[in-house]
Amino acid sequence: MSRRGSTSRKHGASRKRGRLAGRALLYLALLVCAFVYIYPFLLGVGTAFKTDPDATAHPLNPVPAHWVLTAFSELGQEDFVRWLANSVIVAVFVTTGRVLFDSMAGYALARLRFRGRGAVFAGVVAVMAVPPVVLLLPKFLVLKQLNIYDSYPGLILTLLTDAAGVFIMRQFFLSVHPSIEEAARIDGAGIFRTYWSVVLPMARPALITLTILSFQGSWNNFSDVLVAHQSPSLDTLTTGIGRLVSGQLGAGTQYPLQLAAAVAMTVPVAVLFFIFQKYILRTGEGAVKE
Repeated sequence: MSRRGSTSRKHGASRKRGRLAGRALLYLALLVCAFVYIYPFLLGVGTAFKTDPDATAHPLNPVPAHWVLTAFSELGQEDFVRWLANSVIVAVFVTTGRVLFDSMAGYALARLRFRGRGAVFAGVVAVMAVPPVVLLLPKFLVLKQLNIYDSYPGLILTLLTDAAGVFIMRQFFLSVHPSIEEAARIDGAGIFRTYWSVVLPMARPALITLTILSFQGSWNNFSDVLVAHQSPSLDTLTTGIGRLVSGQLGAGTQYPLQLAAAVAMTVPVAVLFFIFQKYILRTGEGAVKE
């Protein structure tokens, strides 16, 4: 018995060491993947604090030889403030519009009974499968036809709704038990009152997710903004930084200036995401199940 017990303990210890070794290899692989993923960001941040000669001489070293704020001071002399203001205007209006219209459309597709509802939802799903670049020319033609090309309404109008947002809200509203809405109707609430005062407050996780995704999408949008205007005064951060990257605003590589602009553009979205990231995976909270 003692030999068997000793053999069993040896096998148990061997299996434990094997599991520990496997776990250590897994963590090592995850660390390598994390480093590969985050290294370009660290390189961009470090280069933003370099001088031009330092950035050219050591392009792959994320640590500056001398930490300077020259790139950020030069960035302030460009039209960065105007780009930032335009990006804020577009992002605020687009985010507000998407949260309102996508939630209304999602509720209509989830609860209202009307002819062709299935076809409308199939159309929404089909739009999600269409590459965004395919829609750029139709958007341009619509803006020209409506005489709002190269204007703030032109920058905002084509982004006010989003098929993915409609889909997210519809799926959440389907998870809400109909008895809650029936109770509201018994109390005399109409369709819009039920949606606004009863169901929408329950959709807080989905609304926060939609807000984050809408803000991030509109803040980082380049192609739609590019085809909606031609005046430099309407440049957002994406198109303005695009001019920097293409070298239209100066000579030389200007790596620190370009990456300083990129870092300044990334900070608001990163802060918003890290604050509210826990809500992205909680879109089903608040629903009542049978």
